[in-house]
Amino acid sequence: MPLTANLNPFITCAVTGSGGTQDRSPHVPRSPEQIAASAIDAAKAGAAVVHCHVRDPETGAAGRRTDLFREVVDRIRDSDTDVVINLTAGMGGDMVFGDVEHPLPLNEAGTDMAGASERVAHVAECLPEICTLDCGTMNFAEADYVMTNTPGMLRAMGQMMTDLGVRPEIEVFETGHLWFAKQLVAEGIIQDPVMIQMCMGIPWGAPDDLNTFMAMVNNTPENWTFSAFSIGRNEMPYAAAAVLAGGNVRVGLEDNLWLEKGVLATNAQLVEKAATIVTNMGATLMTPAQVRDKLQLQKRAPVA
Repeated sequence: MPLTANLNPFITCAVTGSGGTQDRSPHVPRSPEQIAASAIDAAKAGAAVVHCHVRDPETGAAGRRTDLFREVVDRIRDSDTDVVINLTAGMGGDMVFGDVEHPLPLNEAGTDMAGASERVAHVAECLPEICTLDCGTMNFAEADYVMTNTPGMLRAMGQMMTDLGVRPEIEVFETGHLWFAKQLVAEGIIQDPVMIQMCMGIPWGAPDDLNTFMAMVNNTPENWTFSAFSIGRNEMPYAAAAVLAGGNVRVGLEDNLWLEKGVLATNAQLVEKAATIVTNMGATLMTPAQVRDKLQLQKRAPVA
């Protein structure tokens, strides 16, 4: 398949994530105030979309409290910063097994399994333009942790998002997740225009070599919109690769803490660096308003 570069891409900034990075960099935001401020700075640096998790303000541990999401969203909206808000809905599917000889009972310290309505409660409360739907179950790097998203759970959550008028961003970690995303469309659960986020280089999903990446691209319908990212040192090369392959860009502290060797980054600095790379390739960045128009997003105030 010949490459057709996307010379009008948008940048998403993944502001904080759910990984245990809170003590590895002072720039990883913890509190709602810090997360919102970092998202606003990223928007001012050129990000059209901000993808937000929440954390315990004291410990920095990942969480999914609705009040924390509401505070982040309200702070961004009250700032009058024009940016598309994208909230994670990936929390609540965490299963940690016991040792290999005694996998049950589950490890209560790391297991967080919630029902579909609970996993989408903050989306219903905040009504962002976009929320994520991790389109499959997957082993992550941790020895006994499984990110659990059954077909039934995904159908239920996807329908709830559609009914709320919130655009799902389908997170795909390997080609099977793309296959199931197509099934959700065929069943009428996910509606056009479909938005895909290709998550490359995350153990043990799709490796971030270019052959695997292009297999993902070639399995994505031409009329879908996709973004792509890789983690760590390959974050910026993937800003260029995504645009060359016809997609959009994601960077941020969820995926990479470093601006360059030995220099810890802020979210705004990562957005600025990615923007420089793609504009030097001849691209013009999309504005939040253009993204809303392209993806038919609804910009709304939260439910009172």
